[in-house]
Amino acid sequence: MADETEPIDAEVVPLDPAPAPVPMSPPVDPGYTADGVPTFESVREKIENRYGTAIGSAELAADTPEGRSVEEQYEARQKAAAERLEQIRRSMHDG
Repeated sequence: MADETEPIDAEVVPLDPAPAPVPMSPPVDPGYTADGVPTFESVREKIENRYGTAIGSAELAADTPEGRSVEEQYEARQKAAAERLEQIRRSMHDG
């Protein structure tokens, strides 16, 4: 058995340097050309998505009580405006 005060024989091993990171090029967006110009397909897809979102939002808004209330208020204002315009026209023809 070895004495605890006796030095332990060891070998110094140099550290392996970490591998250098590989420079990565930015990923190529499939919706753009190499020059950075959007493709026709990507533009069309964006427009279709926005249009679909707008239609869906309008349909959802119309189905809520608040949406129906706003539409009823708009229709009442349109009717009042048409009546007032007709009143003004009559007064101009009478005068």
